[in-house]
Amino acid sequence: MGNLARHALQIRTLAAEDWEFVRSIYLAGIATGQATFETKAPTWERWNNAYLPAPRFVAIECIVGWAALSPVSARSVYADVAEVSVYIASKWHGQGIGREVLETLVNESERNGIWTLQASIFPENVASISLHKSCGFREVGTRERIGKMKDVWRDMIVLERRSRLVGCD
Repeated sequence: MGNLARHALQIRTLAAEDWEFVRSIYLAGIATGQATFETKAPTWERWNNAYLPAPRFVAIECIVGWAALSPVSARSVYADVAEVSVYIASKWHGQGIGREVLETLVNESERNGIWTLQASIFPENVASISLHKSCGFREVGTRERIGKMKDVWRDMIVLERRSRLVGCD
C-alpha cells in the first residue's frame, strides 16, 4: 500500500450517506476544468441513477476520494462495458490513493462481470492518464473537439482496459 499505510486509509463501498463528501470532491474536480465536461454536481438521485450500483468506492480516513462506474450504453450488447470515474481530493494527490482506488475498482469490476473499462480524460490531465496506464489501461485514441467547455472546444484521450479474467471466451 505504500503511502496509504502511513495515512491509515481504507477503501470501502460508497454509501448514500457519503454523498456530501463525494459531491465536494467532485465539485473540486469540476473546478479544475480538467476532470469532466460537467459544470455542476448533480443531486444524489441523479448521480446514483447515472452510475452502476456496484462497484462504487470511497477512500476514507475522512472521505478523500471516490470511484464508480457508469454504463456506456443502455444497449444490452454493452451491458458489461463501463466508464470509469475516479476523483481524489486535491490535498491527497500524489500519495498513491488514486492508484489504490482505481486498482480496487478494476478488481471489483471483474468480480461484477465487467470485461471492458473505458476512461475519457482531458489531454492536460497528465496525472490521470498516467494513473490509468499504470493500472493496465491503454490509449486507444483522441476524440478531437468532442465537447465545449466555457465556449472552448476540448479533446478527450480515450483509454480502455480489457479484462483477462472476464469475457475471454
